[in-house]
Amino acid sequence: MSKSGVAILGIFVVDLAFRAGNMPAIGETIAGSGFAMGPGGKGSNQAVAAARAGADVTFISRIGRDAFGDLAIKTWETEGIRPRVARAADAPTGAAFIYVHETRGDNAIIVVSGAADGLGPDDVDAAAEAIRSSRVFVTQLEQPAAAAQRGLEIARAAGSITVFNPAPAGKFDDSLFALCDYVVPNETEAEALTGIAVGDLAGARRAGDALLAKGASVALITLGERGALFHGRDRSLHVPPFAAGKVVETAGAGDAFVGGFAAALADGADPLDAARFGSATAGISVTRAGTAPAMPRRAEIDALLKG
Repeated sequence: MSKSGVAILGIFVVDLAFRAGNMPAIGETIAGSGFAMGPGGKGSNQAVAAARAGADVTFISRIGRDAFGDLAIKTWETEGIRPRVARAADAPTGAAFIYVHETRGDNAIIVVSGAADGLGPDDVDAAAEAIRSSRVFVTQLEQPAAAAQRGLEIARAAGSITVFNPAPAGKFDDSLFALCDYVVPNETEAEALTGIAVGDLAGARRAGDALLAKGASVALITLGERGALFHGRDRSLHVPPFAAGKVVETAGAGDAFVGGFAAALADGADPLDAARFGSATAGISVTRAGTAPAMPRRAEIDALLKG
């Protein structure tokens, strides 16, 4: 079977982003300095990032029959993303509260998956052909782990490249790691999965060793403003960050990285070059507000890599 493009299993939510100088305490009301509403969800953000980076993208999910679901369909149409999405009449489309620090851009997030919380192995089986025909398959943990595992099983059996972003860090069977060509956690998630603090590159390498011992082929640990660590059995290399301007908002940076990485892999890039491409994608995204709207275009990423 001829393979091309990226298939992504994940969720769509509407991001409700509030900017303020601090998070309120319980019982406290504070004045914010900004508000924005737009498309989000880790899987959908990664799909937008991959599509804008030049990949042909199929997105697999479940949304509600409501205004937020209509926004999802409009978003994918605008971005040229092919949806393989069920619409539930008995559950809402998901939503996320995002607190963004008004000067640093740091964030804290609460996600309600809504209809996507009902995604199961049967839903993934219904989209199996899209997974089998993809060159790269990506999933996360905002939908149930059983759905993620089924997607990885289908992709691995078909010979597609598998990318697992274990976010948010939650409980799942360790057998899932053996299905992963690349496991891509951030520092917090890597520590949650391994019990090893990732305070520096040495700590990241120890956590990477633990993830390889669980069965992953490569641990690609994102390190925020320090870039990322590409840690395999035959090489362990620091992927430097790319400074593209003043940091405005870090929400969505990890999704930009994963989407850019997947797009580059689908384009046939060497995995380390694909990680650099993902880092550049993330470097641009943090200079803009929003999550999906912040994702850069291919020409911007190429220009930053060449510069």
